[in-house]
Amino acid sequence: MRRVAAVALVIAGLAGSAAAQGYRLRLDTRMQIVSFRGLTQDSVSVADTVSGTGGGPATSDGFAVTCGGGDAYCFFYRPGPILHGAPIVSSADLTLWGLGLPGLSARVAARAAGEMGNDHVWPGTSPEFQLLEGYLDYATPRLTARLGRQIVTSRLGYEGFDGGRLSLRDAGSGLELDGYLGWGLAQGVALPVTSPALNPLDDFQPRQRQIVAGGGGGWTGAWGQVHADYLREVDPDVDYFVSERAGVQAVLRPPVRGLTLQGGSDWDLAMGEWGSAEASASYTQARLTATVGARRYRPHFALWTIWGAFSPVPYHATFGRVRVRAMSWLDLRASGERYSYAPADVSTALVAVESSGWRYEVGATASVVPGMTIDGAYQADFGPGASAAGATGTISYAPDSRILVTLQGATLQRPLEFRFDESRVKSIGMDLQVNVTTMLRVGVGGVYYAENRRRPDPQSVDWNQFRVTAFATVALGKGGDFRSLPPAVRRMPVGERP
Repeated sequence: MRRVAAVALVIAGLAGSAAAQGYRLRLDTRMQIVSFRGLTQDSVSVADTVSGTGGGPATSDGFAVTCGGGDAYCFFYRPGPILHGAPIVSSADLTLWGLGLPGLSARVAARAAGEMGNDHVWPGTSPEFQLLEGYLDYATPRLTARLGRQIVTSRLGYEGFDGGRLSLRDAGSGLELDGYLGWGLAQGVALPVTSPALNPLDDFQPRQRQIVAGGGGGWTGAWGQVHADYLREVDPDVDYFVSERAGVQAVLRPPVRGLTLQGGSDWDLAMGEWGSAEASASYTQARLTATVGARRYRPHFALWTIWGAFSPVPYHATFGRVRVRAMSWLDLRASGERYSYAPADVSTALVAVESSGWRYEVGATASVVPGMTIDGAYQADFGPGASAAGATGTISYAPDSRILVTLQGATLQRPLEFRFDESRVKSIGMDLQVNVTTMLRVGVGGVYYAENRRRPDPQSVDWNQFRVTAFATVALGKGGDFRSLPPAVRRMPVGERP
């Protein structure tokens, strides 16, 4: 846990040392205490098994077991001891400007995690420290250059790398070009693919980090915008591509007020497969927002992984969403989707397996009392092999701008087609957040989960648990109002500004 505290101290020191510069610093620490029942693996001799409730093999005291062909023993899980977890995560986000060169700024985003529980059971706490982003940024009206660890967001997803990026733009014509080159990070995590933390994920882990090269270009105008992206990753150990993809996305705003058309697609050039695609039409007015569309999703895997050998098939879906302002204090919403998977190259002669499903949600948000918001929804999902249905409800009350109290509850039922197991989970919780000062926000909360697991054998154990959470967020800054921020920061979306 010393490293968790050290990150905040180091970054705070960097901000404090920048007496002549402007900065924005956000420190956030969150902690959770939870206890839950674990499982203990056990075995029994094949000769000692009996016929269970469902007709399969079981222990003499009723536990269903799994027996391999020709094995002398069968395996099963008994209820284990109560495990205790106490994960803590600290994150820091720092932006510095006024570094002696107009347009030059620096950004650092880091995360430190630790486990204070004795059982060390909580996932995501290793490695203890991750540098999410850390780069120098030089920005002018026509050019932006970045050097360091950074994340590129595009039609092809999130791509992290250590290297350089250059963006050129012409506000008059609406054209923009972008290119980047560096050593890549693993998909979905700010770690190189060679990190020991990723060892359990694949036996074919590369020995060297892949080289990432990509670029894109686009046009933005009064009628819409279009953007194309290209990305390739090369394994320097063998000089072969491990990934090569291209994509295009467009938004069209026709002369019909409130109507927006969107569409996009990507292609996995390395696999020679069509990837994901979608198209939608949205209509927005003062009291109505509606969207209809269709999409196709196919997962992408780099060639060095084994997952592509399983030839994952895409699914296709049609969907619709609508939100209506029924009254000044009441919003109603509904959404639905119908999907189906493409035929897989497998044979299931003895089993008829569904390959399609559908889901929907209906909900409402009401604000009758000043400062109070009530939200409720019902969701259902009926898909291949499993289904789920449940309701959620939230009551939030803010007596003033400094305090927010939230009461939440939910219920979920999830029967499974291929397991003799059906569970119903209910939860209720409360959360309190307070702005102590303009720079400090703290919060504390708790939630109780009650699970009723319906099984015809003794493995129908108690999975109830209670979780306590707490957080503290500190926001520091120096350098005047927002207009003094560097151009690169001013161009960030509001939710991404420090």
